[in-house]
Amino acid sequence: MNVKSLTGRRVAVAAGLVLALGCGVSAQASVTGPGTVSGKAKDAVKHRSGGTAAKATVAACSQDVLGVSAVKEPADSQDARHLLLSVQNAGDKKCKLYRYPLVRLGAGRTTAPVIKESDPNPGVPVTLAPGEEAYAALLVNGPMDEYEAKSITLSLQGRTPGSLASKPIDVPMPVDTLYANDFQRVTYWTTAPGYALDFIMSK
Repeated sequence: MNVKSLTGRRVAVAAGLVLALGCGVSAQASVTGPGTVSGKAKDAVKHRSGGTAAKATVAACSQDVLGVSAVKEPADSQDARHLLLSVQNAGDKKCKLYRYPLVRLGAGRTTAPVIKESDPNPGVPVTLAPGEEAYAALLVNGPMDEYEAKSITLSLQGRTPGSLASKPIDVPMPVDTLYANDFQRVTYWTTAPGYALDFIMSK
């Protein structure tokens, strides 16, 4: 075999390798496409960030993970016009409380209107870590005719306005009977009980 023939064969082989590699890259690009990540790339992202590429979404709080209570404010008051509603995350994951509780005083009654200016962070839900608590203040009545309420129920709102994250939750009564009327009002959720109470104690 002469030198020219050997050189020509080497050039042909090299060209074939380049063509094969080029086809391999093109084929890989057509499979993954823009916006997709291969397994090795995902591993690289995880290694750099110290976690997965997408953070886990924090779910809305539900009746399955919350402990609920209601107390009079102040504790020694006789008329029970001002209540502090408390919820505690008894689960093992964070959860979110949206807007304000939908509270009903008495069976078949409408929900208490919200005090709009009581939202501490408009548009931002309250995130509860395991063991943490949140509060909403409830004004039971005002200067008008009253009705007897033998129950308090509380529903949690979902992420989307108008949606629910729970069924009605029975709240333990702080007294045997509440004397409610259409003057009742509730505040947004907050992690500061004093902040919530400021909106109802003077009423």
